[in-house]
Amino acid sequence: MLHSFTRRAGGGRPAAGVIGDSAGNLYGTAFDGKYQNGIVYRPGSDGYQVLYSFTNGADGGLPSSGVIRDSAGNLYGTTQFGGAGGQGVVYKLGPVGDYTVLYSFTGGADGGQPFGGVIQDSAGNLYGTASNGGVGGQNACQLDFIGCGVVYKIDTAGHYQVLYRFTGTADGGAPYIRPTLDPAGNLFGATFAGGSHRDGVVYHLQGISAP
Repeated sequence: MLHSFTRRAGGGRPAAGVIGDSAGNLYGTAFDGKYQNGIVYRPGSDGYQVLYSFTNGADGGLPSSGVIRDSAGNLYGTTQFGGAGGQGVVYKLGPVGDYTVLYSFTGGADGGQPFGGVIQDSAGNLYGTASNGGVGGQNACQLDFIGCGVVYKIDTAGHYQVLYRFTGTADGGAPYIRPTLDPAGNLFGATFAGGSHRDGVVYHLQGISAP
């Protein structure tokens, strides 16, 4: 047993897995915490540490996905709610605890509620999905929200770009799952809804990242 959560300031109910570094430290996210809106945590050789506590304000709230880590020790992830638009954020947490919101979703054409976290290419660009927003009316994906979700990119300069907007028809909709990149720069993922049988699709976006 490395750590047993308390569901108070130390967090509880981790909804995603952990990653590790070369020193043997682990990093992950959990719900609850000091403000009852989630934390980023690290159980390491020096004990258990809460690296950040979300407030569900402009910083975001409820990190339902885990984090990724770059070579400089920065952590990246998403929250399901909070942010300036109330529809979740993409965040960066530096190795000394400096926290930055990289993007706040509005739930409009840019998407909303990014459940799945992000991935990073060799150039440092981030990619992820937002489960609603984009295009399509309410219940277009047989779910109770507006729009069917997007695939997005945040480049190293902080610019946000929608790469694809799902329609909830044959192309799928509600992409809850974090996508993956192959060595050629192609992105693959899956949606919860849409498709010819309305039960989701596996999709491919070609050449969105330079190998």
